[in-house]
Amino acid sequence: MLKGLYYGAAAVLLLMSEAAAQNDVKEGVQSFQQESGAWRRQEQNKVQVLQTITDSVGKSAIDNITGAEQVFCYQVTTRPNDYNGYTINGMALTGFCGVVNAELKNMIETQLFATASNIDFNTTEQCVIKPKLMLRFVRGIDATDVLISAPCHSVAIFYAGKAKAYNFKPGAEILDVMVESFKGQTVPFTSPAMLNQLLPIGVPQTAAQQKMVAGQKQAQPIRNWEEPEMPQQSKTTEPAKKSGWNNVKVNVGR
Repeated sequence: MLKGLYYGAAAVLLLMSEAAAQNDVKEGVQSFQQESGAWRRQEQNKVQVLQTITDSVGKSAIDNITGAEQVFCYQVTTRPNDYNGYTINGMALTGFCGVVNAELKNMIETQLFATASNIDFNTTEQCVIKPKLMLRFVRGIDATDVLISAPCHSVAIFYAGKAKAYNFKPGAEILDVMVESFKGQTVPFTSPAMLNQLLPIGVPQTAAQQKMVAGQKQAQPIRNWEEPEMPQQSKTTEPAKKSGWNNVKVNVGR
């Protein structure tokens, strides 16, 4: 099992390196971009997700993963109390790390959802989720989000307002490789809506878009339509309590 684990991590690292090398000929968010029509070919070779995972999150969530037409990568972290920037599933969205190509997508699905030796279904880890990466598997107008956490090594699937976390301690090295590799691809995230983009990439692609975000604080949304609030009398309020599943001690496992 250990040999297989190291092979899996090495394979992910190799694919990440190859994808990064392709950035020399592909611009901006085209990093990790799959070729046109790749998702159609992929229909014939879908990864067989472990039945335990399918049973716990539902077929619809898994269909989005195995049949994804695009996979977007985001950097995330625990949301601070005073944070009012962009969020995803209640976590602070700190950057965009690329569009995953078909080959890497297949490797990620295999290691995260189809390799039983990477997941401990029988033991719960008493640790707090440390959000690092969020992969959004988009199929049509539906999507399933997959959170990768380290050093509390877990993989969590988000769909239809519910989340299911799995203890990924046996495959911890694979998660560490993914987190480290995607880190080098991360760029600041800006609202796709403000950039008139249809895809959720959030990266300026034209001179006009770059000018729009120039000088803006990336931690804050761009809200040109909002007027500054008038000064008000200070009010005594109780400090906000931390909320959200990622601020709670989570038992990962079945």
